[in-house]
Amino acid sequence: MSGAAPTVEQVRSADGTPIAYERSGAGPVIVLVGGGFSDRHSTSALGEALAPDFTVVGYDRRGRGESGDTAPYEVGREIEDLAAVVAATGGSAAIYGLSSGAILAALGAAQGLPVTGLILFEPPFQVGPHVGIREDISARLNELLVAGDRDSAVEIFLIASVGLSAETVAGMRAQPVWGSLTAIAHTLPYDTLITAGGRLPTDRLAAITVPTLTVDSTGSPQWLRDASRATAEAIAGGRSISLDGGYHEVPPATLAPALREFLLG
Repeated sequence: MSGAAPTVEQVRSADGTPIAYERSGAGPVIVLVGGGFSDRHSTSALGEALAPDFTVVGYDRRGRGESGDTAPYEVGREIEDLAAVVAATGGSAAIYGLSSGAILAALGAAQGLPVTGLILFEPPFQVGPHVGIREDISARLNELLVAGDRDSAVEIFLIASVGLSAETVAGMRAQPVWGSLTAIAHTLPYDTLITAGGRLPTDRLAAITVPTLTVDSTGSPQWLRDASRATAEAIAGGRSISLDGGYHEVPPATLAPALREFLLG
């Protein structure tokens, strides 16, 4: 984010796990929740675009960056992590979640976290004709990681869950980014548990009572765009918009104004 690097702070989650976060800007608090392969730096460009109007909080989900990790993993513990970050940065906050982070944000809001507004970017549910298009790779991921084969775990996740071609993944293996992906490979089973096989949790989404906006990118595959809209339809008063962007991403210069308008009017 702009200016001096934000100071990394730390809060203890309910199970004692240290969760690292940083904040910048001024105004109402918005917490950014990253998706798979993400740490707090993955949302820093969006945070910089939002900082003139918000106190922006980015954090390392457990097992990533400078946060700790406590076994056994449970999705509920990640929701407790989010609750701890919100409590440490003002007591209530708007929450923006990307991909699996969008599911975490939605589940937290459904459980009654003090959320002032909710923005969900392409939660990776499977709806309508897309049900069953993504196989459950949880067991295979765990086998590979136990065997120490992080490269294959990342490759399988990118192909089976993200939907990239084998040729694209082969090209990525020769790039510097591959090292950052394998470094965080141990958290991939966490994301598969969060997505719960891709099912749309309509009953839990129906419990959300805060203003909610779902966002999809014009450059994303149809199953992700449909998932975004179906999520909004499952939430009372939920709204859905499409923004010009690429595969599972919208540039911060386009995304930030939409978030600002939704949250501030």
